[in-house]
Amino acid sequence: MDRRAVSNEPKSPKPPRPPGMLRQAWLIARKDLAIERRTGEIVVTGGFFGALLAVLTSVAFYGGPATAPALAPGAIWIATAFSAVLALGRTWYREREEGALDALLAGPIARPAVFFGKAVGVAAFLGAIELVVVPIVSLLLRVDLTRVGGALFLLLGLATIGVAASGTLFGAMTARTRARELILAAVLFPLLTPTLVIGVAATREVVDGATLIEILDHVKLLLVFDVVFVAGGAAVFGSVIDA
Repeated sequence: MDRRAVSNEPKSPKPPRPPGMLRQAWLIARKDLAIERRTGEIVVTGGFFGALLAVLTSVAFYGGPATAPALAPGAIWIATAFSAVLALGRTWYREREEGALDALLAGPIARPAVFFGKAVGVAAFLGAIELVVVPIVSLLLRVDLTRVGGALFLLLGLATIGVAASGTLFGAMTARTRARELILAAVLFPLLTPTLVIGVAATREVVDGATLIEILDHVKLLLVFDVVFVAGGAAVFGSVIDA
């Protein structure tokens, strides 16, 4: 046999390498964001729901101009918390339709990448809802966003990370159940109670005139909860979603 003929034979192409975990997470998040951009069901529904809760809370407990700003922390965080459950339920409902979740898990995708991708999408949806809720509350309850806006959105941003991470984990647990929204709310709210309480307390101090330095302890606690929720969720998501 001619060795030159053997050496000149075309080599079989190497199979393409799968993308890294961060790339996989971004592809999943981009898929969710593209669906939402086309349908708008989560942000529109959650925005209207959050706005309704904000208006009802502001009107029901209104006690006059002097006490109006004191109601703002509760109105903002109540609307955000309940809108989060609605957004999480709709996000996982999409994956449940026509076996989309099973098809996603059948691919060579790292389970932490699925977790991070879904969490990023949920965080984006919640951020959009908060951009609707906060201006409405500030308008109804006379909160000066030019004074407190920076600290307020920092607190909401940190809380959103924890809510998105823990909600993604427990949303995966309840994705295949019938009463998933009810079960998700029953499981998620007790877990998020420390985050919500800290957020309300810090927001109250900010509205009362506290600076960012004065609420630094609250910020640190929110960061601790974020680390726990993100790290713990990524660690156990695989066993939860494959169960």
